[in-house]
Amino acid sequence: MNILITGVHGFVGSNLVMALKSRHTLYGLDIVAPEKEGITKTFLWSELEILRNVKFDAIIHLAGKAHDTKNQSAAQIYFDVNTGLTQKIFDFFLESSAKKFIFFSSVKAAADSVVGEMLTEDVIPTPVGPYGESKIKAEGYIQENLPKEKEVYILRPCMIHGPGNKGNLNLLYNVVKKGIPWPLGDFENRRSFTSIDNLCYVVEGLLTKEVPTGIYHIGDDEALSTNELIATMCEVMGKTPHIWKLNKGLMEGCAGLGTLLHLPLNTERLRKLTENYVVSNEKIKHALGIDKMPVTAKQGLIKTIKSFEFMI
Repeated sequence: MNILITGVHGFVGSNLVMALKSRHTLYGLDIVAPEKEGITKTFLWSELEILRNVKFDAIIHLAGKAHDTKNQSAAQIYFDVNTGLTQKIFDFFLESSAKKFIFFSSVKAAADSVVGEMLTEDVIPTPVGPYGESKIKAEGYIQENLPKEKEVYILRPCMIHGPGNKGNLNLLYNVVKKGIPWPLGDFENRRSFTSIDNLCYVVEGLLTKEVPTGIYHIGDDEALSTNELIATMCEVMGKTPHIWKLNKGLMEGCAGLGTLLHLPLNTERLRKLTENYVVSNEKIKHALGIDKMPVTAKQGLIKTIKSFEFMI
């Protein structure tokens, strides 16, 4: 297949190229255009009109403004990039020869917090903040303009990780590596993750199988607690986990005091660190005709954690 990938130089894009390059002809679309192994040519967004002369079979839209956990980015940037670029490339897709369009949204477009046991595609979206709001607006534009005789997939992955990723897992790894105790061991929260290997497997399946147009949540089969995550990190590093199970009520009281005194540990941060966020992947597995993802949550995390050792 001839495939156009936007945001091809990012973390997910780079991994997708490695997974797809042996079986497909790949083109890139990005804000920079250096040569990249596996990519026939990368074009700039300003050169999009040139690509009308290329016959594509599929377009994978990854380009976007990532979630800023420090909340320092101006809200409009999210809408300019996450909504604006999606509208631009989707309009291009509608006029192109491509028969498949894969848009990478986020579970944050559906919900900032999970109500009930797990997040499914049936949830009524209630995003919080410009990141999730800009993604759901992009989803809305796609759904309002769905073409006949073409297949369109909106993917909502939860936290994606893998070698080369410098997200929150890397921050936690550095804390654990220094031997700093985890004081919230009394909170047995469950969270879903997405291994980059499972994500690439899903994309390959969408490209090569007949899968109905729709919204699909993406995640590993198993949800893990922060305690299990820390234990896995220590297992890889050959260290003993330092998990303190301080009384929940005591920690909640300290967080409340932190809110009043503007300290690092406040009520909102405690909620984020200890809440459950479990995402169902049953719909995508059923669509692909599989019973389980190829990589378990722990296998994927071990691969990611091992890669941190070689990162600067």
